[in-house]
Parts: sequence; structure tokens; C-alpha cells
Amino acid sequence: MLKPQVYHQQSNPTRTLLRLTEQFIPGNGQANSFHFKMRPKTRKHSKASLKPRSYTAMARLSQGTKIKVKAIVNMQRNVGGSLGIDQGLDGIQDLLGETFLLELISVDLDSESELEKQTIKGYAHRKLKQPNGYVKYEADFEVPPDFGEVGAIFVENGYHTEVFLQDIVVNGLRQGSINVACGSWIHSKYKNKRKRVFFTNKAYIPSQTPSGLRRLREEELIILRGNGLGERQAGDRIYDYDVYNDIGDPDKSSELARPVLGGKKLPYPRRCRTGRPRSEIDPSSETRKGDIYLPRDEVSPEVKQIKFYAKTLASVIQAVLPSIGNGITSADHGFEYLASIESLFDEKLEFPPQGSWKTLLPQLFKAISMDNGGDVLRFEMPETMKRDKFCWFRDGEFGRQTLAGVNPYSIKLVMEWPIKSKLDPEIYGPPESMITAELIEAQIGGLIKVHEAIEQRKLFILDYHDLLLPFVSKVREIEGTTLYGSRTLFFLTPEGTLRPLAIELTRPPTDGNPQWRQVFTPCDHSTGFWLWMLAKAHVLAHDSGYHQLVSHWLRTHCVVEPYIIAANRQLSVMHPVFRLLRPHFRNTMATNAVARQSLINAGGTIESSFSPGKYSMEICSVAYDKLWRFDHEALPNDLISRGMAVEDPTAPHGLKLTIEDYPFANDGLILWDAIKQWVSDYVHHYYPDPSVVACDEELQAWWAEIRTVGHADKKDEPWWPELKTPHNLIDILATIIWVASAHHAAVNFGQYTYAGYFPNRPTIARIKMPTEDPTDEDWNRFLEKPDAVLLETYPSKLQATTIIAALYVLSYHSPSEEYIGEHIEAAWADDPTIKTAFEKFNRRLKELEEIINERNANPELKNRNGAGIVPYELLKPFSKPGVTGKGVPYSISN
Repeated sequence: MLKPQVYHQQSNPTRTLLRLTEQFIPGNGQANSFHFKMRPKTRKHSKASLKPRSYTAMARLSQGTKIKVKAIVNMQRNVGGSLGIDQGLDGIQDLLGETFLLELISVDLDSESELEKQTIKGYAHRKLKQPNGYVKYEADFEVPPDFGEVGAIFVENGYHTEVFLQDIVVNGLRQGSINVACGSWIHSKYKNKRKRVFFTNKAYIPSQTPSGLRRLREEELIILRGNGLGERQAGDRIYDYDVYNDIGDPDKSSELARPVLGGKKLPYPRRCRTGRPRSEIDPSSETRKGDIYLPRDEVSPEVKQIKFYAKTLASVIQAVLPSIGNGITSADHGFEYLASIESLFDEKLEFPPQGSWKTLLPQLFKAISMDNGGDVLRFEMPETMKRDKFCWFRDGEFGRQTLAGVNPYSIKLVMEWPIKSKLDPEIYGPPESMITAELIEAQIGGLIKVHEAIEQRKLFILDYHDLLLPFVSKVREIEGTTLYGSRTLFFLTPEGTLRPLAIELTRPPTDGNPQWRQVFTPCDHSTGFWLWMLAKAHVLAHDSGYHQLVSHWLRTHCVVEPYIIAANRQLSVMHPVFRLLRPHFRNTMATNAVARQSLINAGGTIESSFSPGKYSMEICSVAYDKLWRFDHEALPNDLISRGMAVEDPTAPHGLKLTIEDYPFANDGLILWDAIKQWVSDYVHHYYPDPSVVACDEELQAWWAEIRTVGHADKKDEPWWPELKTPHNLIDILATIIWVASAHHAAVNFGQYTYAGYFPNRPTIARIKMPTEDPTDEDWNRFLEKPDAVLLETYPSKLQATTIIAALYVLSYHSPSEEYIGEHIEAAWADDPTIKTAFEKFNRRLKELEEIINERNANPELKNRNGAGIVPYELLKPFSKPGVTGKGVPYSISN
């Protein structure tokens, strides 16, 4: 959606507000208490604005031949189906033809009075309803020859209900046609007298802003910032910050109380402030009553997208659970046989005949009509299961998916030996891993020594030991789940694939018991084989939790929200950087609000179906504190930080990959280079003089606010990039765009493909390993029925079904999805240089599609080609609607 823009006060059109150019800073340690630093304005407008217009200036406007101009307006009315007396009144007003007022605004001040020129008014008349649901309106104007260029348009909505204004095109001007991309809700003048202003698509850095638009540019930002006080209302367009104090719901139940995320104790990025009242039980928490506030233009007008995922997920789960609950005596009821897991995709689920699930996401299930008017529904079979029902058994696939699966961000090179923990040994036990050199050398047949393998960069690790170990004792107090700290080692084979060598599971000292830890290895003997399968199930549950909480939620959804808030508060819609970032921010705040309502909240999908349970978000906070760095979010830096690449000026992309056949990195680096080249062309066009970057006050305020307010808990970190040159700006913007588009696509749209059949990626391990302090009864049961123990370790039927539904929704591309580089933004198309640069960007993305096809067809690339292997397409830029396992949208839209 497009950038919301400012109001204009009808009763005093030249009133100047004090500009708040500095970022606001939390006051007194309170989440909702803020004050602003003021700095004097560089140009005085208010004094001149109060002068009456000179009669000479007024007369001159009427001299000469006026130009007849026509404006074409596209808008939607009654979105959501507003009916009743207001609609009747609006119909009458339509006939009168004085309902939707436009006023053309000149870019110039009057040369004599130095006042803003008088606007040219015209009412828009309804003409034609279009197939896309928008209605075309037209307005006529007579523009004096000395009016100058049109730089903006005032809009007043005379209907009794809000309308969604898509765009305005003005034809017949001497400057040629002008386009105004609005993408904004317009309130009724009967509810708010303030007019709205929309600027043309021409971009200006602050110092180049035409004199006639400077005041409007400043007032826009003041309005969007608000004053940090009060509860936000549904129609507000204010962007503000708060901590994550609305995850829990202590007013509903003490079991749903959760600590505040954000601050010294639990560092975390900030989210959009709602100003809702505090909890009566816990004053540090915000009540969850009512809908979560979003700035009005962060909500899409299209019916298919309004709360799309929230409504879909909620309705699906509400419909699924009663059906699968038949015959289940407990939420912990598991699968009795391995074959019954597969039958879940053949099982018929009876649904009520009415439900929003039908219209919102009919592709989620296969529907079969019933005689009684209801429906019988079945889950779609994931692509992995279609191709190879036994892929989850194979160790080779376990290794391959660390490079080409849904979480390619965790695998790291082993750079030191022995492997050691950084946790306090007085609390957590001996730091040195039990995975010894002798054990590793035995697993690789004595062909190479460990020190040689490290020198040759052949040992890799999934390391969740230090992140999870401090939570093991607390998580184990939750019924129906367990946890370990874990390390998993892999060896790079001559074929370029990863072979799992060993899994170490650790329980810290607890309740007077000493530390427990054990190393498991692949084994042909039946006992060792089943223990290895169980250990893999635990590690995969750890990887699933880390993927969802860190690689997915934290590193994309969560950290991007402050970028969006800061952009709306500090960058004018006219700023070229805002115009570049705008498509990469669409729907993200709305999606995050949905997540806070039903996914990451207390008792939500994550807590109920992932191993860490109610400690999930605390683990996420620790990961942010210990692991997240902005400068490592760029793909090349991320790969280097994990030892998965080294800088090499002679290699493609300037990097030499540690594993040559690393599908995520291979495809990602082409996409990264395309993004960076596009950003470079864009930035150099608007900043030909490098010194202007440091002098751009809006740009500097935006970057400062991201660091010091949006990511306040990391404001003193030395790794934040400085912003002084175009090169700095290119790196920062390319990183933000990569995270919002490609990073998110790589970890999101393959979720159903790889985890829909949950034995491949279980989200929870419900019971401990049979070798951990076993009773005779437990051990004998494992020996007699090891498959039953594995099924008890896997998610329950209720958890599995909930996760299947959730992952399908998260992996789904809506029909209105906008893919990176596919269609040009209107503001970019209006500038020939930017249009040319975008066309080059689009060509490179189409070339990437062909490259990916060729790579997937190459039998030499074992990590993306082979019998039963799902081709790696997660970074293919374009896709059709549905669950496709491909497509890189501009933004984090689900």
C-alpha cells in the first residue's frame, strides 16, 4: 500500500506547525512516555503565512488565457459494505456533483508576496465503475498561465463514509500530465474538517523541495509522528513506538502473563504503539482488549486482504479442531502408527457449511460435497511427501535441507576445536563438548584427521547449545514438552553434500542432579538406529523453533517494523528513499499485528505447538541480544560471519563459497547483486554529489531514529554502519530490501513444503531421550516398541493439525501479491532514468529464473537435483497464487 500523507486544516490553510526534526526519546523509563527535542526551523513561514494576499497577486492570477485541465481520480467507496442512511445521503450528493473536492497546489510561492499561491478548485464527478472494483471520477479546472507547475493536490471527501483513493492523473497541464500515487484512506469531512494533501510522484531531497511545498512537507511529518500520548483510534495515521508489552494477557489468566520484551532485561526491537490501557493485574503490560491499532493506511482496502491471514488461520483452526477432536481424549493424544501420519492427508474432516475459510482461502483444502450440505475436507499433500514419502528417514536429506531447506541460515563452519560453550560452567556444567576428535575420525572412516578437516573447511555445525541450555530446566516444568541444548556436526563429502556425523544433547545440572549429556551417531544396529532417529527428532524440533522464532520472525518481521515506523515519521513521501522503500513495507505492520494476536502471543500457535512453549519469545529476545547485528543481515556478510564464504575479489560476487553447491547462497547472491545494483543506480541518480547524503536532514533523522529508538536496546553497539556517503546509503538500503524480500521469502514460502509433513521437521519433542536416566520400564518399552517412543516424541495429533493449517496459510501467496521487480512503481516510472534502471533490474530477475531452472536440472548439483528431491526454487522471483514454494514478494506480507 502507499504512503499516507498529511492533513490540511481548512480553517487556516497557511498555519505553520512547529517542526519536530529530532527523534523522540523515551522518558523516565516508561514505554509510553516520550518527549521531543526541538530545533529551530531554518526558514520562517508563519509570519508570511498570516499576511493577507495582495490584491496585485490576486489580480495577476486572473490575467491571461486559462488552461483547461482534467483530473482523473480512481477510488473505492464503501469498502466493507457500508449501508444505511449515510449511503443514501451520499447518493444524493453524487447527483449534485459537489462531493469530492480537489485543489491544485503550485510548487511556487507568489513572487511578490512570497505566499503560497491560491489553489485551483474543482469537484470530481462520478463517471464509470471499473472491473477492478474502483470507480472513476473526473474533475475540471481552469489554471492561470502563471500558476506554475502543480506539485500537490488537496483532497476533501464530502461523503459521509471514508473512501480509498488510489491515484489521481492530471492531464492538459503545460508541464505535461502529472501522476499522484495516493493509496490512502480519506476520512469524511463530517468527521474531520482537515483536508488531505497528496504530492505528485516527483521526488525531492529536503534541500531541493520547491518553495511552495516546503511547509506542507514539514507539516506532513509532524502529523504522522503524533505526540506520543493517548490511545490511538482506528482512523488515526500516527506512527509511534512501544515495547512488546502485549504478548501476554494477565487480565484473562495468570497463566497467560508474559514479561515485557524491550529494555535492559529482555532486549527487543520496538513495535507500533497503540496506547491501549494497561492491564489491571500487571501495569507493565498493555491490555489486549479490542483490535490492535494500525495506522489507517497500513490496512489494505481489498476485501481479500483485510485481516486475511488472521481470519483465515483462526477460522481454519476453529473448524479443524472440533473435527479432529472427535475420539481424542486429550490434547496430548498422539499418532498410534507411523502410517497414520500419512493418512492425515487422506482423512476427511467435517466442516460446517458456512465459514470464512471458504471464501478466504479455498485452496487450503480439497473439498468434496456431502449430501447433508456440509463439506468434507482434506489437507493438500506437501511436495516433499509427493516426491519421496521416506525422505525424512534419510540422513542425506537431513544434511541437504540445512543448505536447501526452509532454514538455510543456521549452518556454520567449525572454526575451532575442541568445541566449547561460552556459558558459565559453575551453572551449566563442563563447557567442552563430548564430541571428540576420535569419534569424528571414526565416523569418517579415518580418512582425515579432525585438524585437517578444519583446515580444509569440511566440518560444519548446527549449534543450539548455548541458546537453549539456559531454558532447559524451565521448559521441562511445562507438561507435554522437553528441551535440550544441542550440537549437530556434519562432514562435507567429496560430492559436495553434508553427511551428519554426531548429535550431542545436553541437560544442565538441575534439582540436585548432575549434568546429563550424550552423543549419538548414525548406526546400523537397531538400538543405535532408533536412538539416532530420536536424537534427530529433538534437533529438528530445535531447528524448527529457531527457524520460526529467529530466522523468520525476529530477523524479518520483527526487526523491519522499526524501519517502517521511522520511515513514516522522518521521511517525507516526496523523499526518494521513501519512494524506494515504500513497496518493501506494504502490509508488514498488519501482518505483525496478526502475529501478536494469534501466533506469538501467550497460548498462541507458537507456544502451543513448539518445544519452548511459553518461553519461546524470551528465547527470541536472547537471540536478538546475543546474535542479531544489522551489519550481518546483508547476505554476503551473513555468509562470511558463519564461515560459509570468504571474500575473494576474483570470484563471482566477490565471494568464494565454502560449500560450492549451497543453493540458498548461490541463488541468493545473484539476487543480492541485482538488488544492490538497482539500489546503487537509484541512489546515485538522486545523490550525484556525495556530500548531500550527510546534509540530508530527513535521511539522517531516519537512520538515527532506527538505531536509537526503533532498536534502542542496541543503540550503543559499535557495528551500526555510519551514514555519510552514497556508498553507506546503498549498503543500508540494500540490506533492508534484502531482509524484507529475499530473506523472508527464503524462510517463509517453503514452510508447508518442508514442514507440512511434520516427521520431516517436527516442531516439538514431547518426551526426553530413553537413555536419559531411564527406568527399567521405560527402557524395556523402548526396546520393545521404539517406533511408539518416536511417535510419543513427535507432536500430538492436535498440534500437528494446527501446525499444518498454520504453515499452509503462512506459505500461501495471495492473488494480489506484488513480486520484487515485476511491476514498476508509479513514482519510478515517471522518471526516465529510474525507469531505465528498473527495467535492467527486471531483466536480471528474469535471468535469475532461468539460471535457477538450469541449476535444478544439473545432475552434478546433488543438493538440488536427484530422485525425489524438491528443486530449490525459494528465491525464484515470481510466482502464481497459492502454495508454490517460489516467489519473492517485495515485502513481508505474510
